[in-house]
Order: sequence, then structure tokens, then C-alpha cells
Amino acid sequence: METRPVLTCFLRSEGEVLLLRRSGAVGSYRGQWGGMAGHVADDAGRDRDPETAARAEIDEETGLADAVTLVRQGDSFQVTDADHGVRWQVHPFLFDCEARTVTTNEETTETAWVHPPEILIRETVPRLWTAWDRVRPRVATVREDRTHGSAWLSLRALEVLRDEAALADAGRSDDLETAERDGDDWDALAALAAEIREARPSMVVVANRVNRAMAAVTAESPMAVEQAATETLNHAVTADRVAAAVAAEKVGDRLATLSRSGTVRAVVDATAPEAVLIAESRPGSEGVGVAETLADSTAVTLTTDAAFGHGLDAWSADTLVVGADRVFPDGRVVNKVGTRSAALSAAAAETDCYAVCATDKIAPRATWDSEEREPQGMYDGDADIAVLNPTFDVTPASAVTVVTERGVLETSDIEKIADAHQDRSEWAERR
Repeated sequence: METRPVLTCFLRSEGEVLLLRRSGAVGSYRGQWGGMAGHVADDAGRDRDPETAARAEIDEETGLADAVTLVRQGDSFQVTDADHGVRWQVHPFLFDCEARTVTTNEETTETAWVHPPEILIRETVPRLWTAWDRVRPRVATVREDRTHGSAWLSLRALEVLRDEAALADAGRSDDLETAERDGDDWDALAALAAEIREARPSMVVVANRVNRAMAAVTAESPMAVEQAATETLNHAVTADRVAAAVAAEKVGDRLATLSRSGTVRAVVDATAPEAVLIAESRPGSEGVGVAETLADSTAVTLTTDAAFGHGLDAWSADTLVVGADRVFPDGRVVNKVGTRSAALSAAAAETDCYAVCATDKIAPRATWDSEEREPQGMYDGDADIAVLNPTFDVTPASAVTVVTERGVLETSDIEKIADAHQDRSEWAERR
């Protein structure tokens, strides 16, 4: 039996993935739902790199090639199709997508943005869930990612809970797939939720959103957990979007920022500033990647962390906009290291400083973890030198204004929201 390498590509936006219904113009699985699919070889039969082929298929089938960013290429697997006399070697891909307007070709009759558990109940091409399983978020995604912001990771945390609950409800177990939970009952899902919420101690939004979902569960069943996780995910997407929209009304034409925040990026996209100043953002230097993504749409200046405070004044920044990994009940803000010095420099330069985040980033208590990096990232010599290399720092409340989906918050507002988060965190004790 011939083996043919093929692609299955998932585009993800706001926690949903794009499915396409195959038309009569395709040679197999007509009328069934799938991701973007195609052969690794081009139309002339020449081999291509799988990622190159994936991007070409996305462009041909959706017109969204310029809006996607590769998240993950999963391990390939085989699907034997006796009816077509072929063995498919499936290469799965996951891309994040910044747009949702799809331009299809003749291979598609219908499209739908859906939460991935829909795959389990729709008539799909063979092994579509297996392809998703190879690229979907895991607890390790939340625990180990050092590139994305906490809001992004909180959505991934909810996706893990949603998908595992759906699998538990379906009682699905497959040798080609890997589960994150240990069982299909309430206790297994509650244990998984507890594991997810502790995966990133410094990122309170992960715990708050998992707690929000579990506190909203109406019955101790997998279906109820899936529904609550899905609804919380939708709520989170809306909250992040509205927080960015509120902040967009307050920023000036010359905007400064640091690190990587999805909410801040939404502010930039909404305001189209005439110029952006970005700090390199060590450790990790994720500010460099942010600068590259903005370079085609505005004038971008990249600077070192050490020069950023000077740059706020010399570059004449109107507004410093940062994200927040955590807001204490007293209004202090935990964010990527460098935020404190940047905010204090902004105050000295009489530049407005806003920390933009959803209220789910408000912590029930004033605890945090600096997430020290490996010392070798700064010094790997032989001298007896102690290394201080934190990922996060704390900015005084007096140096920053907190902007959320509810608007600008005073300390009294923040305290009330913190109390509500604390109440939701006790869901396990109330069961």
C-alpha cells in the first residue's frame, strides 16, 4: 500500500479552530469536515518542507497566510484508508490566527469557527481529533512557555481543561492519543484543574480563570466541566478585548512598551500609533520579536533595557503601556522585570503609565514568585558570583494606573475584585 505524506493544519483564534467542509471538487472525504489539508508534495509532485506546504495550503484554502503564526508542528502519524488504497502520513500543524474572515476556494463548501470538542461530534475526515491531539495545549504548555504573556497562557489553560473534560465525557481512549487526566470522573478533572492552576504560580490569571470555571460548574460531571471551561474561555477573550479597547482611548501617538503582552498588542493595533518604542526585555528578549511584528505597520525603535528609561524622555513618549501578570489587592503590579524601573522613569518624565489587563489578573493575596532564571544566562564563569536574574518585578501602585474591562480601577475597586477571586478559589472545599 502506498504511503503519501499529507498535512492537517488548524488555525486557532479566540480559543476556537477553523473547520472546513470538503466539497465535491476534492478526491476524498467529500462533505466531511476537516482542517486545512493537502499533500506535502506540490502539484508537480515535488517534495516540499512540511511547514512550507502547510503555509501554501493555508493561503490557497483560506487566504489567511499573512495572519498566521506557527505555534507547533506535532508528531506525524499514519492513517490507513483501505477504501482509497492508501496510507496517509499525517503531519499536523497548529497556527494562531489574527483574522477570522475566510476566503475559500473550490475545495470548500462551508466554514465554521468552533471549539475543538466539536470535532468529536461532527462528521469529520478520519483521525481529525488525533491530529488536534498532537498539537493541542497541554499542562506543560502552561508550565514551560517563556515566550507568551499570561493572558495567552490562561486561554491555553482553559483549553486544556475544556478538551480533557470533553474527552472524559466521551470516554475516549486511543493508543495514538495522550491524555492529561487520570480518569474520566469528577475527581480526575478536579485534580487536573488543581494541577493547571498551579502550573505558573506567578501568573494569577491562570489560577483565577481555572477557578472561575470550576466555581461555575453546575454538576460534578465532565459535561458540566466542559461547558464551564468553554464559557469561561469566551468570557476571558471578551474581557481581554474590552480592556484593550478601554486603554486605547487613553494612549497618545508615541507609545512605549516592553516585553510581550497580547493585550498591549491589541491596544497598539487599535490605536495605530505614529511610533512605538520597545525595550529589548531581557531575560528572554521577547521585545525584539514584538518589534519585528510591528515594523511593517508603524515606526519602531528598539532599545536596551538599560536605556529604556532614558528613551522615554529623550524619545518623547506620550504613554507607557505595559501588561500585568498580577495586580495585588493594594494596586501594586507584578510584570516582566524592567516594568518597575520603566514606570518610575515614566513618572520622572511626566509620561502616563498604564498597566492594561483583565480583572482576572487581580490576585486574591499579595504573594508572588519572581521566577528566577538560570544564572548561566548572565554569567557562566568560575568566579564566586551570586546572580540575580528574575523574570518578574513589582511596580508601586503610585507609579502605574490599572486599566481593565471595567475601566480605570481605584484601590478600593481592586480590593473588592480580589475578594471575589478568593471566594471562587475555594470551589474544591465547597464540593
